[in-house]
Amino acid sequence: MKKTFFTILLALLFCGAIVSAQKTGYSEKHGNTFNLGIGIGGYGGYYNYVGHSVPVVDINYEFDVARNFTLAPFISFSSYRNGYYWNDNTYYFHESIIPIGVKGSYYFDQIFQAGPKWDFYLAGSLGFAIIRTSWDNGYNGDRGYYQAGSPFFFDFHAGAEYHFNHHVGGFLDLSTGVSTIGLSFK
Repeated sequence: MKKTFFTILLALLFCGAIVSAQKTGYSEKHGNTFNLGIGIGGYGGYYNYVGHSVPVVDINYEFDVARNFTLAPFISFSSYRNGYYWNDNTYYFHESIIPIGVKGSYYFDQIFQAGPKWDFYLAGSLGFAIIRTSWDNGYNGDRGYYQAGSPFFFDFHAGAEYHFNHHVGGFLDLSTGVSTIGLSFK
């Protein structure tokens, strides 16, 4: 239900932004940007089965595709340790998660009339997660107990960026999977 609502909202905003951009002729370049973020994942997206928040490091390189639209190939990294009670003992497993994908962003700066210091966007990311799990010695139970059903994911994002100068900015990206805060470099 939540994803359906976000899909409809994204489609309506996207259509409104295209009409507004065509009327005003506004076209800021958002691409050629390296983004480095840290954040929290845990309850959505490819971390859905973890059951608690985990720290995440995310990097991407954003490039222009069309007016107000960018694509950003990305890679993220997260690692955590968790206990599992089995056969009257507690065993620990360590899991590393490396999501790889592409994020498509549409910028709504002209609608908000934000000026050159601010960028506002809605986005979607699509990709897969490489997951590696290792267990304590002596554990002979189900090693797939905590594994997700599919390594593929689709997340929605809403974000804002503030440009400190022409080369460096700070951003906040809120997502259904992993929310991040970080720096962007042009």
